[in-house]
Amino acid sequence: MAKSITGTDFHFPLQKGVYRGKVRDVYNIDDRYLLMVATDRISAFDVVLPEGIPYKGQVLNQIAAMFLEMVSDIVPVWNIASPDPNVTVGVRCQTYPVEMIVRGYLTGSSWRLYKAGGREICGIPLPEGMREHQKFEKPLITPTTKAEHGLHDQDISAAEIIRTSLVSEEEYRMLEDYSMRLFMRGTEIAAKQGLILVDTKYEFGKRDGKIYLIDEIHTPDSSRYFYSEGYEERFARGEQQRQLSKEFVREWLMANGFQGRSGEKVPEMTPEIVREISERYIELYEHITGREFVKADTEDPVRRIERNVNSYLKQL
Repeated sequence: MAKSITGTDFHFPLQKGVYRGKVRDVYNIDDRYLLMVATDRISAFDVVLPEGIPYKGQVLNQIAAMFLEMVSDIVPVWNIASPDPNVTVGVRCQTYPVEMIVRGYLTGSSWRLYKAGGREICGIPLPEGMREHQKFEKPLITPTTKAEHGLHDQDISAAEIIRTSLVSEEEYRMLEDYSMRLFMRGTEIAAKQGLILVDTKYEFGKRDGKIYLIDEIHTPDSSRYFYSEGYEERFARGEQQRQLSKEFVREWLMANGFQGRSGEKVPEMTPEIVREISERYIELYEHITGREFVKADTEDPVRRIERNVNSYLKQL
Protein backbone atom coordinates (compact mmCIF):
# COMPACT_ATOMS: atom_id res chain seq x y z
CA MET A 1 0.00 0.00 0.00
CA ALA A 2 1.10 3.56 -0.70
CA LYS A 3 2.64 5.42 2.22
CA SER A 4 0.51 8.07 3.89
CA ILE A 5 1.57 11.42 5.35
CA THR A 6 0.41 11.50 8.95
CA GLY A 7 2.61 14.35 10.15
CA THR A 8 5.44 16.68 9.20
CA ASP A 9 8.23 18.44 11.09
CA PHE A 10 9.95 20.63 8.54
CA HIS A 11 12.42 23.45 9.17
CA PHE A 12 12.25 25.66 6.12
CA PRO A 13 14.32 28.82 5.49
CA LEU A 14 12.83 31.88 7.26
CA GLN A 15 10.29 29.67 9.04
CA LYS A 16 8.73 31.50 11.99
CA GLY A 17 6.41 28.84 13.35
CA VAL A 18 4.03 25.99 12.60
CA TYR A 19 0.41 25.23 13.45
CA ARG A 20 -0.89 21.68 13.24
CA GLY A 21 -4.62 21.33 12.73
CA LYS A 22 -6.66 18.17 12.42
CA VAL A 23 -5.63 17.67 8.80
CA ARG A 24 -3.18 20.41 7.80
CA ASP A 25 0.25 21.46 8.97
CA VAL A 26 0.62 25.19 8.35
CA TYR A 27 4.08 26.79 8.29
CA ASN A 28 4.65 30.53 8.74
CA ILE A 29 7.35 31.70 6.34
CA ASP A 30 8.85 35.06 7.33
CA ASP A 31 5.44 36.33 8.58
CA ARG A 32 4.64 36.96 4.91
CA TYR A 33 3.56 33.62 3.55
CA LEU A 34 1.78 30.48 4.75
CA LEU A 35 2.83 27.08 3.51
CA MET A 36 -0.04 24.65 3.97
CA VAL A 37 0.67 20.91 3.88
CA ALA A 38 -2.44 18.79 3.37
CA THR A 39 -1.57 15.60 5.24
CA ASP A 40 -3.35 12.27 4.92
CA ARG A 41 -4.79 12.53 8.43
CA ILE A 42 -8.55 12.10 8.56
CA SER A 43 -10.93 13.35 11.24
CA ALA A 44 -14.54 12.62 12.07
CA PHE A 45 -16.67 13.66 15.05
CA ASP A 46 -13.82 16.05 15.99
CA VAL A 47 -11.44 13.09 16.41
CA VAL A 48 -8.33 12.45 14.31
CA LEU A 49 -8.48 8.78 13.34
CA PRO A 50 -5.44 6.58 14.01
CA GLU A 51 -4.58 5.72 10.39
CA GLY A 52 -3.69 8.03 7.52
CA ILE A 53 -5.44 7.67 4.16
CA PRO A 54 -3.02 7.55 1.20
CA TYR A 55 -3.63 10.31 -1.38
CA LYS A 56 -6.32 12.04 0.72
CA GLY A 57 -4.19 15.14 1.23
CA GLN A 58 -3.37 15.32 -2.46
CA VAL A 59 -7.07 15.03 -3.31
CA LEU A 60 -8.06 17.89 -1.01
CA ASN A 61 -5.14 20.11 -2.00
CA GLN A 62 -5.69 19.72 -5.73
CA ILE A 63 -9.48 20.17 -5.58
CA ALA A 64 -9.01 23.36 -3.56
CA ALA A 65 -6.34 24.66 -5.97
CA MET A 66 -8.65 24.09 -8.94
CA PHE A 67 -11.59 25.87 -7.34
CA LEU A 68 -9.51 28.77 -6.04
CA GLU A 69 -8.34 29.41 -9.58
CA MET A 70 -11.93 29.21 -10.88
CA VAL A 71 -13.24 31.85 -8.44
CA SER A 72 -10.33 34.30 -8.47
CA ASP A 73 -12.39 36.70 -10.59
CA ILE A 74 -14.94 36.98 -7.74
CA VAL A 75 -12.62 37.63 -4.80
CA PRO A 76 -8.83 37.80 -4.29
CA VAL A 77 -7.55 34.35 -3.31
CA TRP A 78 -4.76 33.62 -0.88
CA ASN A 79 -2.84 30.95 -2.81
CA ILE A 80 0.01 31.75 -5.15
CA ALA A 81 1.59 28.36 -5.91
CA SER A 82 1.37 24.60 -5.37
CA PRO A 83 4.99 23.39 -5.44
CA ASP A 84 3.97 19.84 -4.45
CA PRO A 85 0.74 17.84 -4.89
CA ASN A 86 0.13 18.14 -1.12
CA VAL A 87 1.24 21.76 -0.65
CA THR A 88 -0.19 25.22 -1.22
CA VAL A 89 1.77 28.43 -0.63
CA GLY A 90 -0.02 31.72 -0.26
CA VAL A 91 -0.08 35.12 1.37
CA ARG A 92 -0.48 35.29 5.15
CA CYS A 93 -3.68 37.05 6.17
CA GLN A 94 -5.35 38.10 9.40
CA THR A 95 -8.19 35.59 9.62
CA TYR A 96 -11.73 36.79 10.27
CA PRO A 97 -13.12 35.14 13.44
CA VAL A 98 -16.16 33.69 11.65
CA GLU A 99 -16.73 30.98 9.07
CA MET A 100 -19.36 31.61 6.42
CA ILE A 101 -21.58 28.54 6.03
CA VAL A 102 -23.84 28.60 2.97
CA ARG A 103 -26.75 26.15 2.84
CA GLY A 104 -28.82 25.45 -0.25
CA TYR A 105 -30.82 22.58 1.25
CA LEU A 106 -32.32 21.55 4.59
CA THR A 107 -29.80 18.83 5.34
CA GLY A 108 -27.45 17.67 8.06
CA SER A 109 -27.34 19.80 11.20
CA SER A 110 -29.98 22.22 9.86
CA TRP A 111 -32.39 19.31 9.37
CA ARG A 112 -31.64 17.94 12.84
CA LEU A 113 -32.45 21.36 14.29
CA TYR A 114 -35.64 21.60 12.26
CA LYS A 115 -36.74 18.05 13.10
CA ALA A 116 -36.34 18.88 16.80
CA GLY A 117 -38.73 21.82 16.41
CA GLY A 118 -36.33 24.65 15.63
CA ARG A 119 -37.68 27.19 13.18
CA GLU A 120 -34.77 29.60 13.17
CA ILE A 121 -31.10 29.20 12.33
CA CYS A 122 -28.60 31.98 12.95
CA GLY A 123 -31.47 34.46 13.25
CA ILE A 124 -33.04 33.36 9.94
CA PRO A 125 -36.66 32.12 10.23
CA LEU A 126 -37.49 28.79 8.58
CA PRO A 127 -40.95 28.10 7.12
CA GLU A 128 -43.24 25.37 8.40
CA GLY A 129 -43.75 22.14 6.52
CA MET A 130 -40.26 21.61 5.13
CA ARG A 131 -38.82 18.13 4.58
CA GLU A 132 -35.33 16.69 4.80
CA HIS A 133 -33.14 17.52 1.78
CA GLN A 134 -35.62 20.15 0.55
CA LYS A 135 -34.13 23.06 -1.37
CA PHE A 136 -34.41 26.46 0.28
CA GLU A 137 -36.15 29.18 -1.70
CA LYS A 138 -32.77 30.87 -1.75
CA PRO A 139 -29.48 29.80 -0.10
CA LEU A 140 -28.99 30.72 3.55
CA ILE A 141 -25.82 32.13 5.06
CA THR A 142 -25.49 30.68 8.56
CA PRO A 143 -22.15 31.80 10.04
CA THR A 144 -20.32 30.17 12.92
CA THR A 145 -17.67 31.45 15.28
CA LYS A 146 -14.21 29.97 14.83
CA ALA A 147 -13.69 27.92 17.99
CA GLU A 148 -10.43 27.44 19.82
CA HIS A 149 -8.64 24.13 19.29
CA GLY A 150 -10.68 21.19 20.57
CA LEU A 151 -13.95 23.11 20.87
CA HIS A 152 -16.97 23.17 18.60
CA ASP A 153 -17.79 26.13 16.36
CA GLN A 154 -20.95 27.94 17.47
CA ASP A 155 -23.79 29.24 15.28
CA ILE A 156 -24.14 33.01 15.41
CA SER A 157 -26.42 35.51 13.70
CA ALA A 158 -25.28 38.32 11.45
CA ALA A 159 -26.81 40.79 13.90
CA GLU A 160 -24.75 39.34 16.77
CA ILE A 161 -21.54 39.43 14.73
CA ILE A 162 -22.09 43.11 14.00
CA ARG A 163 -23.35 44.00 17.51
CA THR A 164 -20.30 42.47 19.20
CA SER A 165 -17.91 43.91 16.58
CA LEU A 166 -16.52 40.50 15.65
CA VAL A 167 -16.57 41.95 12.14
CA SER A 168 -17.56 45.48 11.15
CA GLU A 169 -20.94 45.77 9.42
CA GLU A 170 -19.37 47.00 6.19
CA GLU A 171 -16.91 44.14 6.00
CA TYR A 172 -19.44 41.54 7.11
CA ARG A 173 -21.78 42.54 4.29
CA MET A 174 -18.85 42.12 1.89
CA LEU A 175 -18.23 38.62 3.30
CA GLU A 176 -21.91 37.79 2.76
CA ASP A 177 -21.80 39.03 -0.82
CA TYR A 178 -18.61 37.14 -1.61
CA SER A 179 -19.99 33.96 0.00
CA MET A 180 -23.20 34.01 -2.02
CA ARG A 181 -21.38 34.66 -5.27
CA LEU A 182 -18.90 31.87 -4.53
CA PHE A 183 -21.75 29.48 -3.75
CA MET A 184 -23.47 30.35 -7.03
CA ARG A 185 -20.22 29.72 -8.94
CA GLY A 186 -19.69 26.43 -7.10
CA THR A 187 -23.26 25.43 -7.90
CA GLU A 188 -22.71 26.11 -11.61
CA ILE A 189 -19.47 24.10 -11.68
CA ALA A 190 -21.05 21.20 -9.78
CA ALA A 191 -24.03 21.09 -12.15
CA LYS A 192 -21.68 20.49 -15.08
CA GLN A 193 -20.45 17.37 -13.26
CA GLY A 194 -23.98 16.11 -12.55
CA LEU A 195 -23.77 17.24 -8.92
CA ILE A 196 -25.65 19.54 -6.54
CA LEU A 197 -23.59 21.70 -4.17
CA VAL A 198 -25.71 21.29 -1.03
CA ASP A 199 -23.75 23.26 1.55
CA THR A 200 -20.22 24.46 2.12
CA LYS A 201 -18.09 26.82 4.17
CA TYR A 202 -15.84 29.72 3.27
CA GLU A 203 -13.14 31.40 5.31
CA PHE A 204 -11.77 34.86 4.71
CA GLY A 205 -8.79 36.89 5.81
CA LYS A 206 -7.52 40.44 5.44
CA ARG A 207 -4.17 41.71 4.23
CA ASP A 208 -3.15 45.27 3.41
CA GLY A 209 -6.79 46.38 3.68
CA LYS A 210 -8.00 43.78 1.18
CA ILE A 211 -10.27 40.78 1.82
CA TYR A 212 -8.96 37.41 0.64
CA LEU A 213 -10.60 34.00 0.33
CA ILE A 214 -8.41 31.62 2.35
CA ASP A 215 -8.11 27.91 3.18
CA GLU A 216 -9.74 25.20 1.05
CA ILE A 217 -13.02 25.53 -0.85
CA HIS A 218 -15.55 23.10 -2.34
CA THR A 219 -13.65 19.98 -1.21
CA PRO A 220 -15.47 16.88 0.10
CA ASP A 221 -14.20 17.73 3.59
CA SER A 222 -15.65 21.25 3.57
CA SER A 223 -18.73 20.69 1.38
CA ARG A 224 -21.62 18.33 0.79
CA TYR A 225 -22.72 17.28 -2.67
CA PHE A 226 -25.73 15.31 -3.93
CA TYR A 227 -25.88 13.52 -7.26
CA SER A 228 -28.31 15.43 -9.51
CA GLU A 229 -29.62 12.31 -11.18
CA GLY A 230 -32.47 10.89 -9.13
CA TYR A 231 -32.60 13.77 -6.64
CA GLU A 232 -36.22 14.70 -7.38
CA GLU A 233 -37.39 11.08 -7.36
CA ARG A 234 -35.70 10.31 -4.04
CA PHE A 235 -37.01 13.51 -2.50
CA ALA A 236 -40.57 12.73 -3.64
CA ARG A 237 -40.32 9.25 -2.06
CA GLY A 238 -38.76 10.57 1.14
CA GLU A 239 -35.56 8.58 0.54
CA GLN A 240 -32.00 9.52 1.46
CA GLN A 241 -29.98 11.25 -1.25
CA ARG A 242 -26.83 9.87 -2.84
CA GLN A 243 -24.11 12.00 -1.30
CA LEU A 244 -20.63 12.87 -2.45
CA SER A 245 -18.78 13.83 0.73
CA LYS A 246 -16.84 12.16 3.51
CA GLU A 247 -20.18 11.20 5.07
CA PHE A 248 -19.37 7.57 4.22
CA VAL A 249 -16.54 7.67 6.80
CA ARG A 250 -18.91 8.89 9.52
CA GLU A 251 -21.42 6.22 8.51
CA TRP A 252 -18.78 3.48 8.82
CA LEU A 253 -17.78 4.75 12.26
CA MET A 254 -21.40 4.93 13.46
CA ALA A 255 -22.10 1.43 12.14
CA ASN A 256 -19.21 0.27 14.30
CA GLY A 257 -20.37 2.05 17.45
CA PHE A 258 -18.34 5.26 17.35
CA GLN A 259 -19.64 8.84 17.35
CA GLY A 260 -16.85 10.53 19.28
CA ARG A 261 -18.60 10.27 22.63
CA SER A 262 -16.80 9.65 25.90
CA GLY A 263 -15.85 6.02 26.41
CA GLU A 264 -16.26 5.04 22.77
CA LYS A 265 -13.37 3.42 20.94
CA VAL A 266 -12.44 4.02 17.31
CA PRO A 267 -12.99 0.76 15.41
CA GLU A 268 -9.97 -0.98 13.94
CA MET A 269 -8.93 0.56 10.65
CA THR A 270 -7.73 -2.50 8.75
CA PRO A 271 -5.63 -2.15 5.58
CA GLU A 272 -8.78 -3.03 3.62
CA ILE A 273 -10.77 -0.19 5.23
CA VAL A 274 -7.92 2.27 4.67
CA ARG A 275 -7.66 1.23 1.01
CA GLU A 276 -11.42 1.56 0.53
CA ILE A 277 -11.47 5.08 2.00
CA SER A 278 -8.50 6.07 -0.18
CA GLU A 279 -10.28 4.80 -3.28
CA ARG A 280 -13.44 6.68 -2.33
CA TYR A 281 -11.48 9.95 -1.99
CA ILE A 282 -10.00 9.45 -5.44
CA GLU A 283 -13.52 8.80 -6.75
CA LEU A 284 -14.64 12.05 -5.11
CA TYR A 285 -11.81 13.92 -6.83
CA GLU A 286 -12.70 12.61 -10.27
CA HIS A 287 -16.44 13.28 -9.87
CA ILE A 288 -16.01 16.79 -8.52
CA THR A 289 -13.29 17.95 -10.93
CA GLY A 290 -14.10 15.90 -14.02
CA ARG A 291 -10.38 15.14 -14.23
CA GLU A 292 -8.42 11.92 -13.95
CA PHE A 293 -6.52 11.62 -10.67
CA VAL A 294 -2.76 11.22 -11.13
CA LYS A 295 -1.19 9.66 -8.06
CA ALA A 296 1.90 11.38 -6.69
CA ASP A 297 5.02 9.39 -5.83
CA THR A 298 4.48 7.96 -2.34
CA GLU A 299 7.74 6.04 -1.88
CA ASP A 300 8.94 8.75 0.51
CA PRO A 301 6.26 11.50 0.39
CA VAL A 302 7.63 13.59 3.27
CA ARG A 303 11.06 13.78 1.63
CA ARG A 304 9.38 14.58 -1.71
CA ILE A 305 7.52 17.50 -0.12
CA GLU A 306 10.66 18.83 1.55
CA ARG A 307 12.62 18.68 -1.70
CA ASN A 308 9.89 20.38 -3.78
CA VAL A 309 9.20 23.11 -1.22
CA ASN A 310 12.86 23.98 -0.66
CA SER A 311 13.33 24.26 -4.40
CA TYR A 312 10.33 26.61 -4.63
CA LEU A 313 11.31 28.77 -1.67
CA LYS A 314 14.60 29.62 -3.35
CA GLN A 315 12.56 31.40 -6.04
CA LEU A 316 10.10 33.10 -3.70
